[in-house]
Amino acid sequence: MKEMMKKMALSGIATLFAEQMPFNQLLGIRVTHYDFERVELRIGMEGKLVGNPFHNILHGGVTASLLDVAGGMIVAASCLDELEDFSPSYLKERFSRLGTIDLRVDYLRPGRGTEFIATAHIIRSGSKVAVARMELHNEEGTHIAFGTGTYLVG
Repeated sequence: MKEMMKKMALSGIATLFAEQMPFNQLLGIRVTHYDFERVELRIGMEGKLVGNPFHNILHGGVTASLLDVAGGMIVAASCLDELEDFSPSYLKERFSRLGTIDLRVDYLRPGRGTEFIATAHIIRSGSKVAVARMELHNEEGTHIAFGTGTYLVG
């Protein structure tokens, strides 16, 4: 029963991030994989996401945002995996405190492609702070950027 509640809550978090956060909707973020070990998000290249119109390159802020969302989602999953109480009021109270403390992005190559895939996994999860590692690739597997995010979790 507990595992079913965790999976339902995880699905709710995915819906929250992808469908209820206006900025994430603006970016066109789609959740294509989400479990307690890894998250995968995708966006398609659109004109509104271009940072360099001469080269049709993804804006660096979009890159950072996508990495931050992936990091936040994997941290939320990690927190959820440790919980005992799955009441909607407790989950809302608990996850309303989750936030980015620090985000470091290393841009490795220009953001060229038709689709971009962000993945994330946990490096460390504590009672107050969690750290995640995120990567961004294009549809051909070219590594565009990676990030490290530190998140407030408690």
